[in-house]
Amino acid sequence: MKISKGEYGYIRSQKARRLGRTAALFALAFGVFAVGMILNHGDRKNIYSIVAAVGMIPGAMSMVSTIMMWMRHPVSEELHGEIARHGGDLRILYELYLTTRDINLFLDATVVCGPYVTAYSSEKTTPQNIHFMEEHIRKSLLTERFKESVKIFSASEKDKFLERVDQIRAKKEELETDQDDKKAAVLQAIAL
Repeated sequence: MKISKGEYGYIRSQKARRLGRTAALFALAFGVFAVGMILNHGDRKNIYSIVAAVGMIPGAMSMVSTIMMWMRHPVSEELHGEIARHGGDLRILYELYLTTRDINLFLDATVVCGPYVTAYSSEKTTPQNIHFMEEHIRKSLLTERFKESVKIFSASEKDKFLERVDQIRAKKEELETDQDDKKAAVLQAIAL
């Protein structure tokens, strides 16, 4: 069963999937090179060598993606259970790894409900990085015409995050939640 981006267990499943894809792409390129060597009796100056060299590009791109995934630790079962208990029936995205040119930030859980996007990151990071990523999310949602209140809680603020999730859940009935799936799709699109 495929685990989609934003579901619990995504990082764990992607580690194996991306490693397999990378190995297959490199094996294909080396296979083309080997066929060229065999067909041309050991002479590497042939069209197969060029195709194999160009074929290394997708393998290299996949390798970067694989390395980025292997650097991440998935959300612990304990933390997932705790957040799920507090979140109840709210739209919760797990294990989003947001990357920009300057900063990368792993969000363990992100709650999308009405005008609120509230996230928790267990990474140790600076308040400047948190603020930068909040702005990045806000701008990404704004390009899709969603004006949201975005708040990311750092590793030391887990209790505040859970309290905020409880508050959002308590007033869910008052909020317009018909666009939550579209907002979640934007967050999934900007995550690795």
